[in-house]
Amino acid sequence: MPQKLSKTELLYQKSKPIDHLSMSDGITLMVNEQKKAAIEVRKVSKFIEIAINKIYRHLMINTKGKLVYVGAGTSGRVGVQDGVELFPTFNWPKDRLDYIIAGGKKAILNAVENAEDNILQAQQAISKKLINSQDVVIGLAASGNTPFTCKVLEEANKNGALTVAISNNPDGNILKFGQVQIILDTEEEVISGSTRLKAATAQKICLNIISSMVMIKMGRVKNGTMSHMIPTNNKLRRRKLRINKHV
Repeated sequence: MPQKLSKTELLYQKSKPIDHLSMSDGITLMVNEQKKAAIEVRKVSKFIEIAINKIYRHLMINTKGKLVYVGAGTSGRVGVQDGVELFPTFNWPKDRLDYIIAGGKKAILNAVENAEDNILQAQQAISKKLINSQDVVIGLAASGNTPFTCKVLEEANKNGALTVAISNNPDGNILKFGQVQIILDTEEEVISGSTRLKAATAQKICLNIISSMVMIKMGRVKNGTMSHMIPTNNKLRRRKLRINKHV
């Protein structure tokens, strides 16, 4: 029996195909679909709050525990995009941050053939990075069925880590391996299967909220400012001086 397609893979049928629309109508359609990404995040705010509170408690109790982002393709890059900002924005220690990306570092800039199906690499990454009960592992998969990401979360669970599964497919297998499950049901893309569109937007919004609110609970934001930011250029040094006047 053929595997049931994820909603994210289905053909968009709420309008004419986007390549049959005028430029203006195509832009309007894409903007409206991007708005839906934020709406889907809002719908699951209760589960996002659960994730924030669990991550905060886990990292506060386990003072050497790492925050680990996991994904393949676009989902992996969205995780990296969120994670790399935590040090300069909040002074989150670099040694408490890590990534497990299908295909490794080179997959951040280039597609790596068959990487998302490589469960052996997933197992090796868990072992190499010494993922344990002190860590928080956040896995993202638009289809919800990426073998690499599912396997990383499965192995992280075995090692006692706190796991968060984020899927754009309500029926995604990844949800079986998350102690906290977040479903961003963004459905079909206007370019069928191109989850770099609203699926990725929803993931990015979701991660922004989770990481920012965890850092706020940790006291790394004061009076709405980045009180712990690390100034790495002239613009940021000037910003740091302004922030110091308000905290």
